[in-house]
Formats: sequence, structure tokens, C-alpha cells
Amino acid sequence: MSDAPLPASPRQAAKAATANRVPSAKTTDLGTPIPVRWVPRWGFHSRNEQLNGRLAMLGFMALVAVEWVLGHGILIRP
Repeated sequence: MSDAPLPASPRQAAKAATANRVPSAKTTDLGTPIPVRWVPRWGFHSRNEQLNGRLAMLGFMALVAVEWVLGHGILIRP
């Protein structure tokens, strides 16, 4: 157990808990740090979703162009 005295208020408890941490740019009213969100390198986030949508549009347009050149659908045998 620690010999340090117990904090008297929640604000003092928050300050004591965050005393050893690196201070963040933003804190709550109690002095606790607000975590900074980071963008994952993979998975579902806006940048990957935009790229996926754009590639789907290109693929659809390529399919339409192939069907126009062939004169029939891609699944129909001539």
C-alpha cells in the first residue's frame, strides 16, 4: 500500500491519477485527459470507404464498356 494520503475530492483524485502522465492538450472539468482519436491504418474508416466506392464505380463503368463493345451482356454466350 502507498503511504500517500487519500485525496479529499474527485478533482484531487483526478489530478493525482494524471500527475504521472504526459499532459494532453484537452482535459475535462475534473482534469482528466480527453483521449485523442487516431485513424487506423486498416479497417473500416472513411478513407478506405471512399477508395472502395471509387473502385466500384470504375469497375461498373468498365463492365458497361465491355458490354457495349461486345454487344451483349458479359454472362451471355454468343
